[in-house]
Amino acid sequence: MSRKSKEPATYAIIGVGRFGSALATTLALAGHQIIICDRDPERVKELRDLTPYAFVVEHITKDALDEIGVRNCEVGIVCIGNAIESSILATLHLINLGVPRVIAKATTREQGQILEKLGAEVVYPEHDMGIRLGKRLLSNHLIDFFSLNDDTEIYEMMVPDKLVGKTIIETDLRARYGLNIIAIEHGDQTITNIDPEYVFEFGDGIVVMGRIESIERFEKE
Repeated sequence: MSRKSKEPATYAIIGVGRFGSALATTLALAGHQIIICDRDPERVKELRDLTPYAFVVEHITKDALDEIGVRNCEVGIVCIGNAIESSILATLHLINLGVPRVIAKATTREQGQILEKLGAEVVYPEHDMGIRLGKRLLSNHLIDFFSLNDDTEIYEMMVPDKLVGKTIIETDLRARYGLNIIAIEHGDQTITNIDPEYVFEFGDGIVVMGRIESIERFEKE
């Protein structure tokens, strides 16, 4: 189980159930180096093609995590949700090992509050997916979104029909709605160097950033 090496691994993923394995797969396919561990040998075996650093760890102690090289990681992610005690201890161990950024999954607000007090960033996958689904059901254009805080979102949507054939200058989203276009999805291209004379085409996607009420007003109008 040993990985005493100075070679840095970017991400350590503790627990590879549905959430953890999806996260591990996404990061590995994007070219990032990962360490994974779980107490279930079958789960670990399924992900061994993704990384040479896949370990069965029956008891997640500080020494066990140190032994597999978690101390070398830039980010540690605790994907244990339902076993609250294990989740809390794993988070504490990552923090005590000096991992610069620790993210932990929570299934309840109470669990999340404890993890935050330990110093972790907390995510609520089930809650967030519920919000995403709700927003998609309420919107004719939404592709995806990301909340920066309680007031501001990054919002990816299909270009509404009324904007097709118009230039960015003509739409004037910044002046009319306070929205900044940060990317345009055109076919297989992602355009981030935005030309004000770009003419929107049918099927284009736009990624905008702005206040939530501004995005909602834009969609309604």
